Amino acid sequence: MSSNKPEADAPKQASTPRFSLLTRIILGLFGTVVGLAVIGLLIVCFALAMAYPNLPGLDTLTDYRPKIPLRIYSADNVLIGEFGEERRNLVRIKDVPDIMKKAVLAIEDDRFYDHSGVDYIGILRAGVHNLTNSSKQGASTITQQVARNFFLSSEQTLKRKIYEVLLAWKIEQNLSKDQILEVYMNQIYLGQRAYGFSSAAQIYFGKKLSDITVAEAAMLAGLPKAPSAYNPVANPKRARARQQYILQRMLQLGYITDAQYETAKDQVLKIKTNSSEFGVHAEYVAEMTRQLVYDQFKDETYTRGLNVYTTITKADQDAAYLALRRGVMDYEKRHGYRGPEAFMEIPAAKEAADHAIEVELAEHPDSDDIVAAVVLDASPKSVKAVLSSGEEINITGPGLSFATNLLSDKAPPAKKVRRGAVIRVTQENNAWTITQMPEVESAFIAANTEDGSIRALIGGFDFNRNKFNHVTQAWRQPGSSFKPFIYSASLEKGMSPSTIIADSPISFDAGQTGGQAWEPKNYDGKYEGPMPMRKGLAKSKNMISIRILHKIGAKYGQ
Repeated sequence: MSSNKPEADAPKQASTPRFSLLTRIILGLFGTVVGLAVIGLLIVCFALAMAYPNLPGLDTLTDYRPKIPLRIYSADNVLIGEFGEERRNLVRIKDVPDIMKKAVLAIEDDRFYDHSGVDYIGILRAGVHNLTNSSKQGASTITQQVARNFFLSSEQTLKRKIYEVLLAWKIEQNLSKDQILEVYMNQIYLGQRAYGFSSAAQIYFGKKLSDITVAEAAMLAGLPKAPSAYNPVANPKRARARQQYILQRMLQLGYITDAQYETAKDQVLKIKTNSSEFGVHAEYVAEMTRQLVYDQFKDETYTRGLNVYTTITKADQDAAYLALRRGVMDYEKRHGYRGPEAFMEIPAAKEAADHAIEVELAEHPDSDDIVAAVVLDASPKSVKAVLSSGEEINITGPGLSFATNLLSDKAPPAKKVRRGAVIRVTQENNAWTITQMPEVESAFIAANTEDGSIRALIGGFDFNRNKFNHVTQAWRQPGSSFKPFIYSASLEKGMSPSTIIADSPISFDAGQTGGQAWEPKNYDGKYEGPMPMRKGLAKSKNMISIRILHKIGAKYGQ
């Protein structure tokens, strides 16, 4: 019995070393992994420690001086022009409406005031979302966005992301949360050349940032992610969908009440389709002013935030603009209809037709109230046309009178108003009427007789169509309009309205003129002999004016 015990114990002794070896292998592998992780962590920490001191300085943030465009105003403080690559209104954080801040935080970084530059909870949440959903969710904080916008490129690399995190930490250590948010809300690009929310409020809604509603704040807050995709001018449907999502987020976070949410989600926003519109038509004045400022400040003109005030007034400028356009269009009516501006083939399929019409009308921009339209159907009694907005209009009765001759069957085919014709229309007494763009030009200037200041100036019919300034660039012979200045100079020399001057031929030899001999004449070639100065002015006699100028001296008259 005793001889069998060692044999029974043998298997147990043999199995013990095999179990210990497996354990040692597992522990060894675990230790290796942990060691490598520690080494990797040390390498990352070393790299971060080496990179952190080499991060760029924050002077551009601590001493924030953004590019602000040149702005030109009327004498009564109406904006008439803006010039600069970046359209921006610098606004301090204390002046940003609370609802605007909340809208931005709701969609961009709702834990902004809780994290230290990097939102680890947000990163975890985004990671889980991206693993379980087809749509992608980001986790960049507002501080990271500021770091990226000021110091980094847009490349998607690990190195850039690491620098973004480091910069975010550095920014948080040197600026307060409100300072960071202020920089973000002034620097971010929001489409339509608008930088910052104050400028965007003016460009998209035509109002100050302090006056925006909850719905408008949510619309603006949706722009930073993709200014082109969520632009309410270019993509109104996508912009509204994002606005509605932001309103829901604001409600979930307790930023707005149920009542505010219901009001905001149903509000119909009035979007400015032309972001270049100003409070008054003074484009020629604005351009003249820009040139004068540029002569002094050169390229700094467009970045220093200069505000220039002119002497024109809104009331006078509006009156001059309307009077000039009315006068030019009255002239056009007196000289008959020339026919459509162009012709196009309208496809049979509706979608193709809509696209073709949109493309064609883009080549014929509107001129204020004179808009382009494509004729869908035409007869001597009615014309059906479509505008660039897609609105279909009907023109009948008096609205057709100007183009009657080119609506008849006998009209030349090249000028006939027919399907596919591009015409101009305008509204008169709430009814559409056919008109045309003028071929003639005109100009207007009004000055204060006491100090010479310009109160109104219109350099042409439409600045966007023709930037040539017919007031300052279209040099013309003044003709008889200069005679009153000669007469007024003669009165200063002691002559009187009753002074007799001979209306008879006169000549000047080359020695007197300093060039060629000159023998002026009256316009009609007739002479009436001696007459009082008052009669000579009333009849605009050239000989009288020339003799007066010769008597007082050309230099004095000048």
